[in-house]
Amino acid sequence: MSVTGGAAERLAALRSALAAAEVDGMIVPRADEHQSEYLPASAERVAWLTGFTGSAGTAVVLPETAAVFTDGRYSLQIQDQVDGALYERLNSADKTPADWIEEHLASGSRFGVDPWLHTERQLERLRKAVEKAGGELKLLESNPLDAIWSDRPEPPAEPMKPHPTAYAGRRSEEKRAEIGAVLSEAKVDALLVTSAESIAWLLNIRGEDVRNTPLCLCFAILSADGTAELFVDPRKIGDEIRAHLGNAVTIRSRDELGAALDGIAAAGRTLRIDPESAPAWPMERIRAGGGKLDTEADPIIAAKAMKNDVELTGVRAAHLRDGLAYARFLCWFAARAHQGGLDEMTLVERLHGFRAEHEMFRGPSFDTISGAGPNGAIVHYRVTEESNRNLNPGEIYLVDSGAQYLDGTTDITRTLSTGVVGDEEQRCFTLVLKGMIALSEAVFPAGTTGGQLDALARRALWAAGLDYDHGTGHGVGAYLGVHEGPQRISKTGGGAELKPGMIISNEPGYYRAGAFGIRIENLVFVEEREVAGAERPMLGFETLTLAPIDRALIDLSLLDRHEIAWLDAYHARVRDTLGPELDPETAAWLVDATAPLAGKEMSQG
Repeated sequence: MSVTGGAAERLAALRSALAAAEVDGMIVPRADEHQSEYLPASAERVAWLTGFTGSAGTAVVLPETAAVFTDGRYSLQIQDQVDGALYERLNSADKTPADWIEEHLASGSRFGVDPWLHTERQLERLRKAVEKAGGELKLLESNPLDAIWSDRPEPPAEPMKPHPTAYAGRRSEEKRAEIGAVLSEAKVDALLVTSAESIAWLLNIRGEDVRNTPLCLCFAILSADGTAELFVDPRKIGDEIRAHLGNAVTIRSRDELGAALDGIAAAGRTLRIDPESAPAWPMERIRAGGGKLDTEADPIIAAKAMKNDVELTGVRAAHLRDGLAYARFLCWFAARAHQGGLDEMTLVERLHGFRAEHEMFRGPSFDTISGAGPNGAIVHYRVTEESNRNLNPGEIYLVDSGAQYLDGTTDITRTLSTGVVGDEEQRCFTLVLKGMIALSEAVFPAGTTGGQLDALARRALWAAGLDYDHGTGHGVGAYLGVHEGPQRISKTGGGAELKPGMIISNEPGYYRAGAFGIRIENLVFVEEREVAGAERPMLGFETLTLAPIDRALIDLSLLDRHEIAWLDAYHARVRDTLGPELDPETAAWLVDATAPLAGKEMSQG
């Protein structure tokens, strides 16, 4: 069966396909086999079925009813894109798909799940919900939606590319031996690697299979002796990559993964599969073959997070390069913003153009958030031709963007003025700035998690009765994903302990619906700190991002002398680092933009 109609025809066709598969319902997550942040077009099942194109979406289809779930970032978008006559439109913070299934699934029903698109942990939650409703969870051998998706794009087949040691800092052989030693110590024979980012780090490879992140979608099995099998579409493999991988890495077709898992099970070898990141399908395959499973965390994730000296050198170079492009954008913006006539899409294109002039630029690290006035209050707003808004004098503008360079990944947010702004915007901006400075200056003992530091960024806002609903910091890769674990800074959970070499964002904010949004973001990395009289190892942050913070938005009466000194020192570093490499016009603008905050009334706190 195939269908080419609209959302109603697709939903009807899926219900027919589910009936043919002898199930009474199915969950359709926005996910692929690698749990990737960015999906290839061939995996955008939620968008094809429902019309919803947000980055967080799940559909559940039952015989007589259906629902689509997203989070608060997309509350407006889901109303615009999803037909309320076909689907109940829900915020997952209010009701999860599992909750909804438990409420709506008829007793005695069989509920279908594609085990390639859910982790073991996710599958456990779904099974509990289905069983509470009196139903049975069925793992589908093939996805019924794929069978009716008549114009489904082909899976990506872009060539895999070597990532030189000059940027990676360590040879793949060293990394494989390191992770192999971890497996040996745990008495594990092999590790199944399903994350494309983990494989990219382990084998020093990159690709172009998805937007914004240089990944090649594939699977790998790493043995404790450091040898590996790479399961990949043969079209992606050329002579250069074969030479790069060497004899210790066997290249096999993706279709051979099942047989390889069967062989591991039959041989009695113990295979580690991370239940938090891997799809459930390979775990079920090993169990079906009577194999031995180890379900501890993928050790690559922690190793990848701690950047080596070569990677940190490259990341610093990328931030210098990005800072130069950003300064040119800010200079261009300052000369025009107060006149009006700029719109959100033009600003995205102009910033991209400045970055793209450098030969090491490989594209954005995520879709730029470009929010004028009230659009800035939509935390993960994405401008479209329909939503594109002019930036009016007197409003503030929030731009969150980043770049992928061959030697590093950047992510920066600045909130910019367009002339004289209101006292309330200045007050809120300054409270956010105080939080960003407090986190920048944090000194903390080894073993501290990001969750233990989160309140530093919120303290000034909390004292004023304000807050923000997103996390304060996420890990960042080195020419890899702009969102990387295990480190994070969040009030909802601590994440992993912060260790030297980890890169993380520092991005408090404040958002007033229908009015304005504020966020200030720098990337920092964790470093060792010498503290006089310290009785234990201490850590702190070095700031990587080099870009002015808009002085026109600061209420100096809310800053103490120490905070002013920090900002003046940061601006001096930005000016001294970028100025000599900028054109005269931009360099002159930068001198003014980074001038000391002197001669104005200060608090004596």
